[in-house]
Amino acid sequence: MDISRIRNFSIIAHIDHGKSTLADRMLELTHTVETRKMKEQVLDSMELERERGITIKLQPVRMTYNLHATPYTLNLIDTPGHIDFSYEVSRALKAVEGAILLVDATQGVQAQTLSVLQMAREAGLVIIPVLSKVDSPIARIDDIRGEIVSLLGCVPEDVLETSGKTGQGVVELLSEIVKRVPPPKEEFEGTESARAFVFDFSYSTHKGIIVYVKVWDGTIRKGDALSFIQAKENCTVLETGVFAPESVAKDELSAGEIGYIITGLKRSRIAAVGDTLTRTREPLPALSGYKKPQPVVWASVYTESQDDFHMLAQSLGRLQLEDPAFSFEEETSGIMGRGFRCGFLGMLHAEIITERLRREFNLPLVVATPSITYRIIQKDGTERAIYSPPLFPDDGTYEKAYEPWVRLRIILPHTYIGSVMRILHEHETIVGETETWGVGRISLSAEMPLRELMRNFFDELKSASSGYASLSYEIIDEREADVTRLDLLVADEPVTAFTRVVSSLRVSEEAEKSVERLFNVLPRQMFTVKIQGRALGRIISSRTLSAFRKDVTAKLYGGDVTRKMKLLEKQKKGKKKMKAGGKVDIPPDVFLKMMRSGE
Repeated sequence: MDISRIRNFSIIAHIDHGKSTLADRMLELTHTVETRKMKEQVLDSMELERERGITIKLQPVRMTYNLHATPYTLNLIDTPGHIDFSYEVSRALKAVEGAILLVDATQGVQAQTLSVLQMAREAGLVIIPVLSKVDSPIARIDDIRGEIVSLLGCVPEDVLETSGKTGQGVVELLSEIVKRVPPPKEEFEGTESARAFVFDFSYSTHKGIIVYVKVWDGTIRKGDALSFIQAKENCTVLETGVFAPESVAKDELSAGEIGYIITGLKRSRIAAVGDTLTRTREPLPALSGYKKPQPVVWASVYTESQDDFHMLAQSLGRLQLEDPAFSFEEETSGIMGRGFRCGFLGMLHAEIITERLRREFNLPLVVATPSITYRIIQKDGTERAIYSPPLFPDDGTYEKAYEPWVRLRIILPHTYIGSVMRILHEHETIVGETETWGVGRISLSAEMPLRELMRNFFDELKSASSGYASLSYEIIDEREADVTRLDLLVADEPVTAFTRVVSSLRVSEEAEKSVERLFNVLPRQMFTVKIQGRALGRIISSRTLSAFRKDVTAKLYGGDVTRKMKLLEKQKKGKKKMKAGGKVDIPPDVFLKMMRSGE
């Protein structure tokens, strides 16, 4: 294939700014997908993506577009918009030469718009600014165009107007992609060898590991012997092909093309995203990869039945192959048995992974309350990383604790600044600079502990701003933490699955809420059960769950009152004996209800 007629690009934007809809119209107008097969969110193949109306996984697709009777190959990689999936965006941008920066004409530039723009600039991509939803009656085209011009330093004529819904301006956009996005460049032109950059994986039970690649140099064909440079693993190409959008086999993939390679390898964790594939006999130098993402949110995952443990292990391995930002390691709980401590990039990321485990692998799960990593300085000066709340040391047994902090950027209408400032104060936030952004909007920067960001901050922000505020964040550093471990005790025994690390300033409030939640969802037992919240070396909150009580006097039909008293006393002694030797059985659904209520 003539490399000069290839254009590789991505669509980047804030969530819900119309990326998938615009991609749909491109596929329709280039006749990549037949009209009768067209549906909304064509590239969102996952059931969860369609249900939630969001893109979770990057998805490449190949289109053919004729400009002045000359056919061009357009390789689009659709990307997610949510901040938790920014790693997906970074992987897509590594494989392309241009990016469409999509901005909703009804909302304007949002916080995540700035984040993805920065990523595209760092990748050295050509940026095409595009207004979406210009057909909307509430579109503010001139105002939002002014925001984009100010942001990019371009001229107003560079900003294109489109509507993914009606198709307005999409043909003109396709023409501009051909004109503005440069073709890929081959570093080792004319080489007899080949190399390709791995930007994603998938797994097939029958075919094994399927790698998504951009070919940098040379040509890769069926039967070629290739090597993963970093993993030092060899494989033989079973099939090459492209995405249209379904997988379509091709005889070869040449320089500049984006497609897939079926390796036949069955073991997970062989290679990683960012690795380089090259000819085994005539290897070329490795390409620069990605910075490995560090999990910021941790949660323990168990199966309701220990019989499903090995199935859970296999399922986690499959998901990690598709999502390198996800990590896990085995752990054991005294109550829950064997499970895994899983690392995620955010709360939505954690929610999506656990939901996929339930749906795609049919696994009934119990998921502990997510937590973050704390760095503990012990009395002897040594350090420990604590990412599981039950392992957090008791107060007074360590010198200092450090926690990650994040920098926030919030863009919102100025009328909501008062209510937003109140919730920022409640979440221990240090408010920074504010600046006017566009017409009637304010951009606000702030810093807060990551644990506070996880404490329903996003939902509270949306509520305080009536849904108009947008948020992006990044991890910046570690700072000393004023926190303590909160244990929930059931019948004087701590339940580790309910243990959390909370702010010392809010520990009494959190203990009261947790005890009350457990009191409401825990089934009654044959004996009275104490439910307690313990922190700071003492019991802070307590409730007593009353026992089931059988009416032992129901069959009495007369006689002296002492007969009744004797039966009641006998029952009381039995309950006391049962309590002394009894064990509280906590059903799996109780754990599930507690986790959900704590979200």
